[in-house]
Amino acid sequence: MANLRSRKPQAGVSLIEVLMAVLIFSVGLIGLAGLLIVSTRSNQEAFVRTQVTFLASSMVDRMRANPVGLWSKSYDGSYPATMTKIPACDASKACGPADLATRDQAIWSSQLQTFLPGLGPTSIACDTSGAGYDTSTVVNMRPPYGGRCTMKITWSERGYGSSDDRTDSGSLQSFTWVFEP
Repeated sequence: MANLRSRKPQAGVSLIEVLMAVLIFSVGLIGLAGLLIVSTRSNQEAFVRTQVTFLASSMVDRMRANPVGLWSKSYDGSYPATMTKIPACDASKACGPADLATRDQAIWSSQLQTFLPGLGPTSIACDTSGAGYDTSTVVNMRPPYGGRCTMKITWSERGYGSSDDRTDSGSLQSFTWVFEP
């Protein structure tokens, strides 16, 4: 009888140990799931910020390729721009600097709306007061400029809910680039 009494308490202790191990393991899995959600969200935010940088660089390159349109302020304005008629630039009809700027604005506006969630106020403004450009002799050359442009892109990042885009002005992310084309 003495042997049976000493074995009974051991069996109950091991069951409690197993239950505690399962509880600790479950808490660890819940923490790991939360970490996975935060990691996925951070990756999405980094992806969107990479898209913003790519889109900004793309427009700056377009502006640099069209210096006459740039310094005649054809790129200045708010985006996404609504275009009623986009000029067709092809081999049969070449575009002038203003037409090329209009086409660039339409393409960039479309890209902004496609690749950025919750696009906010976006603008380009160029200060040409210090720019040196002589249209009569150097139309096809890139002279040194003293002007500056400011590009500002704003967007919202997704919240935790499925429909929460946090589009109020206090929650918008912003990318501002001041550059000399």
